[in-house]
Amino acid sequence: MSERRARPAAENSAAKGSRKPAWRRALTPPSAPPEAPEPAAEPPAPEAAEPPSIVQAALYRDGVRVSSPATLADTFRELREQPSGMAWIGLARPTEGELLSLAAEFDLHPLAVEDAMEAHQRPKLERYGDTLFVVLRAARYLDAPEEVDFGELHVFVGPDFLITVRHGAAPDLSAVRHRMEKTPELLKLGPEAVLYAILDAVVDGYAPVVSGVQNDIDEIETEVFRGDPEVSRRIYELSREMVEFQRATRPLVGMLHALMAGFAKYGTDEELQRYLRDVADHVTHTSERVDGFRQALTDILTVNATLVTQQQNAEMRALAEAGFEQNEEVKKISSWAAILFAPTLVGTVYGMNFEVMPELHWVFGYPLSIALMAAVCTSLYIIFKRRDWL
Repeated sequence: MSERRARPAAENSAAKGSRKPAWRRALTPPSAPPEAPEPAAEPPAPEAAEPPSIVQAALYRDGVRVSSPATLADTFRELREQPSGMAWIGLARPTEGELLSLAAEFDLHPLAVEDAMEAHQRPKLERYGDTLFVVLRAARYLDAPEEVDFGELHVFVGPDFLITVRHGAAPDLSAVRHRMEKTPELLKLGPEAVLYAILDAVVDGYAPVVSGVQNDIDEIETEVFRGDPEVSRRIYELSREMVEFQRATRPLVGMLHALMAGFAKYGTDEELQRYLRDVADHVTHTSERVDGFRQALTDILTVNATLVTQQQNAEMRALAEAGFEQNEEVKKISSWAAILFAPTLVGTVYGMNFEVMPELHWVFGYPLSIALMAAVCTSLYIIFKRRDWL
């Protein structure tokens, strides 16, 4: 057990006096308002908020669970009483008061606590003294809506404690805890072993997502060549999910290499070294698959745009051909209408009932009018024929 755990309460407070004011000034309001209400109405508020936030807290010694405290206060007290014990505290969307109490007990850095409060952080690995702060982005594939759901996990790793702060439904750490408790020889290696198990669970959770996305891409390819009008929207939405997936997986490669680089410096157990290398291989493979998905979606979007353009060109060509045929028909109709208009005009003039008209009683009037109508019709026919209107 560390010296901080072995000291009495008063001596421990004096030892941490130079550090506590820093995070209290950064993360908490002045102490006057909380002291004003002395009735018992104020303390129950954090008590009511703890059950939904604390997923599970447990104390371990030599890889075996020895206690399951119900509250953070009980966890702190029992950890002080346990020589060489380890606390594993799991929180889901904790309150500010809970994070501040953890920061006070375990000397967590204010910047790391602030990140855990706000969430929406990129995956990263930071070391503050003897405490390691890790941010992970977990993912799960939802079959019904065919989309990827992302969660965020913050992990504080110290000499004798490990704290997980979960924002979102993924990942499910109960399986990790169960797995570690079934292998006490691995759990007794300490908080680092739990961290590596969490990393492995997060990375293994990417495999169903990769399979689901691969199926989606196969379906999208079919829809593209089938001419589905909604496929462009699906490509865009899946591309956005792949951007998020890439942001979750790509930083992990550098994080795991940074952990591997510190094997010798921090005396990491050889078994954990092999464990971490295996996780790093899986992350690299997943990251490459995600990069391939993004490129595939880009290519599919290009092909879809080309097919849409070709379809539009074919439709325009069909419209142009239909318009050309319609113009040809209009030309023919107009030509015959003009040809028939000439005899109609002559017949209309001589069909008027007037007493005095030129050539009305002329013997050659009728043959002349017939010849005139035939000449005009023939002339118009020849003209339209030469212009390919007939």
